[in-house]
Amino acid sequence: MRVGLGLRLASAGLLLAAAAFATAEAQVETLAGSILAGAPGDALEAFVETARGADIVVLGEIHDNPQHHRNQAAVVAALAPAALVLEMIPQERETEVNELRAAGADHAALAAALDWAESGWPDFDVYAEILEAAPQARIFGAGQPSADVSRAMLEGAAGVFGPDAAIYGLDQQLEPGEQAYREARQATAHCDMLPAEALPGMVEAQRFRDAGLADAALWARTMTGGGQVVVIAGTGHADTVRGMPAMIAAAEPGAEVVALGQFESSVDDPDAFDAVLQAPAPERDDPCAAFAPTD
Repeated sequence: MRVGLGLRLASAGLLLAAAAFATAEAQVETLAGSILAGAPGDALEAFVETARGADIVVLGEIHDNPQHHRNQAAVVAALAPAALVLEMIPQERETEVNELRAAGADHAALAAALDWAESGWPDFDVYAEILEAAPQARIFGAGQPSADVSRAMLEGAAGVFGPDAAIYGLDQQLEPGEQAYREARQATAHCDMLPAEALPGMVEAQRFRDAGLADAALWARTMTGGGQVVVIAGTGHADTVRGMPAMIAAAEPGAEVVALGQFESSVDDPDAFDAVLQAPAPERDDPCAAFAPTD
């Protein structure tokens, strides 16, 4: 996608010294798989302390949950990362976004440059709050063209991703049990209304997006001279077993990644995250209504 593995390995500071990595790893284990309890501020502070030494911090979200975005903004403000990677920003727009930020552009100008009103994402203001929390951070877009995602569904993620597909394991078929598990998750996420034959393609699309996020995060590390990177993405992408952290681990085994999963009333597989936060669901229309048959 952006850069070959050899160039990334050449960037200074990308791999941790063994002693520093062991210390940080021990800190992560104190929170691994835990649902952070107590007042929201205390829970966020606990996560921030765990994340301070990480190379890449992945902050998951349910896209339309305002509290999730407030939590992300608070973590970003506390960490002051060198780079922010956003799933919602197309890669080809990142240069323009950085130029506008440097020129002091307001929310409206940024939203207009990104054609946000037509993007399908929630109101731009919730993401603008995150951007404002790190005014000096360089922005990297990880949004993939819809045409490429569609091709990944039909042709497989590896062929569409390109020469670096093997770095992220896209050239490897999933074990049958894992494939079935991921297909079941996709079915549930789509209200059990997708035909069975569509599910393998949905899994490939998810793998394609995860690899794009991992690639963008590693590129951001390279381009900031090994600075800390925070990634804003859906909680499914933050899954350390199946999402982008697992792909980063395959590509750069020495990079330390800490992932926060954010949920609402129920938590899916808390052990797949370094820490988990819950927030009440906002009022929203029934997401399954879109799949209901029409006369």
